[in-house]
Amino acid sequence: MLAAVQAFHDKHRFRETGGEELTYRVALMAEELGEISACVSKGKPKAELAEEVADLLILVMGTAIAAEFDLNAVFWEKMEKLMQRPSRMVNGRIRVSEFKD
Repeated sequence: MLAAVQAFHDKHRFRETGGEELTYRVALMAEELGEISACVSKGKPKAELAEEVADLLILVMGTAIAAEFDLNAVFWEKMEKLMQRPSRMVNGRIRVSEFKD
């Protein structure tokens, strides 16, 4: 997947044309998260939700490319930390966090 996103960036020359500027990318991710929220809150079809989630995933991967870090390595490091964290019920829902009491 990362290679496909890199090819997309290369095709459209994102690095040379501002498409990899990080504050711009944050704004795009916020926009996509809003579209995901609309899908959920308005009960839109699962296919529309899936497409918006894919858009966000592509932006997240592209942000890793733009910021020049190894998303795969960071993902697995973070998962290892998350697997060590406790869970709690908070307001009737499961929460996994560092819980600073």
